[in-house]
Amino acid sequence: MFQRLSRIVPLLFLAGALHSCSEYQKVLKNEDVKAKYDLAQKYYEEGDMKRANRLFEQIAPKYIGKPQGERVMFFFADTYFQRGDYNMAGYQFERFVKSYPKSEKVAEASFYGAKSYFELSPRYSLDQTDTDKALVKLQGFINTYPDSEYFAEANEMAKQLTTKKEHKAYEIAKQYHKLGEFDFTFLNPAISAFDNFVTDYPGYIYREDAMYYRFESATQFALNSFDRLQPERIKEAKADYADLKKQFPETKYEEKANKLLGRLAAEQQNFTQEKETK
Repeated sequence: MFQRLSRIVPLLFLAGALHSCSEYQKVLKNEDVKAKYDLAQKYYEEGDMKRANRLFEQIAPKYIGKPQGERVMFFFADTYFQRGDYNMAGYQFERFVKSYPKSEKVAEASFYGAKSYFELSPRYSLDQTDTDKALVKLQGFINTYPDSEYFAEANEMAKQLTTKKEHKAYEIAKQYHKLGEFDFTFLNPAISAFDNFVTDYPGYIYREDAMYYRFESATQFALNSFDRLQPERIKEAKADYADLKKQFPETKYEEKANKLLGRLAAEQQNFTQEKETK
């Protein structure tokens, strides 16, 4: 008995699958828009987003201006999102928002459109165009729908993207700093990059690191300068040290920073003594 059942069950499953496939192919090829709509909704509810997407794609133009058009367009966009096709999902959710600005689904569509771009954002070391686009979309959603159930998630995603951009900006500045160890001409761009970073990303996780390395770059820049430029650049480097200590009195870089400050003071004293002997 058990052996008979073990043979019958797979056959029944196969028969059901074949029927479903046959039904899908039949509806896909005919011109009955209502049949396509019903089957697309059935597949959507069952989680078969690939087949649902194909059917919604066929009927979406047919429902423009009709009562069901709003529902079709939202489901159509969501099938792309559920399948992980975030480029198309973002595009279709944007179309939905523009087409149905008074829809009850407009906040949800705005959120998932922004989330689509969030999913497209690459790792910090790569080009951040999609990250910038996602931040614009998320900030627009946050500003427009502060009472939305998706508000907290949107804020968290925006925070993650900002941290990613911060990391990239910090690493670019740090790269200039490293190059400056071998080529003096990179130290000034390093200082500028760290200045821009501190201005653009106040209060973020790499701020202390950026302020220390700005001071280190400024110190090396001053110590490697021509005599006529050195006094002013030493003064600027010491101001960077003061900024670091003001914001981070117990900085983790205190020992290294104090050694650099000592080198600046010694160089400043030597310069003063040389000037007096002339």
